[in-house]
Amino acid sequence: MSSKASLRRHFRPLRQSLLEGMEAAIVAQARRHVPSLLPAGRALGLYWPLPGEVDLRELETLLPGRLALPAIAPAGAGADLGNRLVFRPWRVGAPLEPDACRIPAPLASAGELPAQALGLLLVPALACDASGIRLGYGGGWYDRLRADPAWASVPTIAVLPRGCRVEQLPRDPWDVPLQGWIDEDGLGHPF
Repeated sequence: MSSKASLRRHFRPLRQSLLEGMEAAIVAQARRHVPSLLPAGRALGLYWPLPGEVDLRELETLLPGRLALPAIAPAGAGADLGNRLVFRPWRVGAPLEPDACRIPAPLASAGELPAQALGLLLVPALACDASGIRLGYGGGWYDRLRADPAWASVPTIAVLPRGCRVEQLPRDPWDVPLQGWIDEDGLGHPF
């Protein structure tokens, strides 16, 4: 089996080329499925789309006031770890600032949401396998977040084109399987 680094080199341009014709269909499937997956009163955790990622920010029209974006934030006083992934409430048009990875994120003054405030996380993926293992960019942010039992209880779904789904990806001990994926065909679940 290929290394994760070589798989990232393969899937990054593949995802980019596939999205050119499939992004609108993936967004339509997200609009169709996500509202029914999100429990009442809970927020939807999205991501700020980087080049080559599906832009789902328009979900705010279906879920006004119920979106959250991730931010890489300092661990805080007394913590022995470096930065950590947090979610902050967000509305389209609200001010953003670069987080520790220089990705646009809600201002720290927006506050952090606890896991119990989120009902679903949508995460970008370079690839996803049949058992729900996600190939990301290698930072491990979502795996570390979801290693916490509170965050592991929040259903998490990859967003990617069907051509980036594979039978099996390499799995490290820290990889936390996802509950499914959304692609141009709709909502899928691991076997």
